[in-house]
Amino acid sequence: MDFKWARRIAKLPPYLFAEIDAKKKEMMNKGVDVIDLGVGDPDIPTPDFIIEALKVGAEDPENHRYPSYQGMRSFRVAVADWYKERFNVDLDPDTEVVALIGSKEGIAHAPLAFIDPGDVGLYADPGYPVYPTSISFAGGEPYAVPILKENNFLPDLNAIPEDIRKRAQLIFLNYPNNPTTAVAEEGFFKDVVDFASKNNILICHDAAYTEIAYDGYNPLSFLQAEGAKDVGIEFHSLSKTFNMTGWRIGFAVGNKKAIAGIGKVKTNIDSGAFQAIQYAGIVALQNYKLGLEDRRHIFQERRDIFCKGLDEAGLSYDLPKATFYVWFEVPKGLTSKEFSSKLLSESGIVVTPGNGFGEYGEGYARVSTTFSTERIIQAVERLKETKF
Repeated sequence: MDFKWARRIAKLPPYLFAEIDAKKKEMMNKGVDVIDLGVGDPDIPTPDFIIEALKVGAEDPENHRYPSYQGMRSFRVAVADWYKERFNVDLDPDTEVVALIGSKEGIAHAPLAFIDPGDVGLYADPGYPVYPTSISFAGGEPYAVPILKENNFLPDLNAIPEDIRKRAQLIFLNYPNNPTTAVAEEGFFKDVVDFASKNNILICHDAAYTEIAYDGYNPLSFLQAEGAKDVGIEFHSLSKTFNMTGWRIGFAVGNKKAIAGIGKVKTNIDSGAFQAIQYAGIVALQNYKLGLEDRRHIFQERRDIFCKGLDEAGLSYDLPKATFYVWFEVPKGLTSKEFSSKLLSESGIVVTPGNGFGEYGEGYARVSTTFSTERIIQAVERLKETKF
C-alpha cells in the first residue's frame, strides 16, 4: 500500500543534521577516519551529582506515574529560584514557568498556540532550523529576518515590511546565537521589547547558551529588559549547561498567557517529562555553579585551538564570546556546501554548511567544539593541510 505523506512534511527539506550524517556514514564506509565537528552535542559526561540525583528519583515509586503536564511544582520553583539568582528576574512558578521535554519540544509546539493558518511567524536567519519548521507545521508563513555580519548578527527589526509586521504573531530570536555565536546586550533587548509592544508580536527567545561563555563574559536573559514579561517568553535547556542533551529536560518562562498557551498544547500532545529527570533537574539548578567553570574552561581551550587553526589557514571569523560553536567565512570562490563537501571528501572533517541554517548563512560554516580536545587538534592539522 502506498501511503501519502501530508504536505506539511512532504515539502520539508531533509533535516540538516540527518543529511550530514548520511554523508558522514558514506565516507566512514569507505574507511575514512572522519572527525565530526558538526552537531553540538557535548562529549563531557553529565556531572556525577546529577546522575546520583536521577538514581534517587528513579527509585521513588511516586515518580513512576504520569507526571504533571506543567511540570512538578518543585521543579518550577527551582527554575524560578535559578532565574532570580542568575538573572535577578522574578518568576511566579505557578503561572510563569512550564517544564518542557527539552527546549526543542517547546519551540516546536509554541506556534501551535499562537499561529493560525495565514499568520506570519518571524525568525532570525541564519538560525536553528526548527524555528521556520515549527511555524510551517502550525499553518503559518515563515518570514526570515536577516542577521548579518555588518549588523553584528543582530536583526534590523525596523526593516521588516509593515504589511509583514501586521500579520506577524511571533518572532524567534536566539542570543547567545546559534550558529553565529553573536551576543546581545541590554540595549538590543530594550529595542526588542519596544518592537513587540508597538506591533503586538510575541517574542520567543531561545536562551539555550547563556551558561556557555568565556573570558569572564556573562550573557543576559531577555527577561532582564524592562517590560519583557509583558511581550515575551524565554526557552531554556539543561542540555547545554549540564551536558544533559539525552535527558530531554528544559523549560519556558515569562508571560503568563503565553506560558498558559504552551501548557494547553502540551496537555493535548504529551504527558510531561519523567519526574525522576525533573528531580535531577532540580538538583542541577540548585547546584548550577558546581563544575560549570571547569566545563567552560574545556570549551574555551578548544575554541582557542580551533580559532588559531583558522588563523593559520587564513580563514576569517569573530572570536566567540559564548556558545560552543565557531562561525567562520568559507574561502572565496566556494559556496558553503562546496566547502563542507571538500573538507569531508579531502580531509575527513565534518563541518556544517552555513546555508543549512538559512539563506543568509551562505558564505559561512559552523563547527562545534563538543568533541575531544585531541580530535579538535587533529582537525586543525588537517584543515591547515587542505588546499582551497
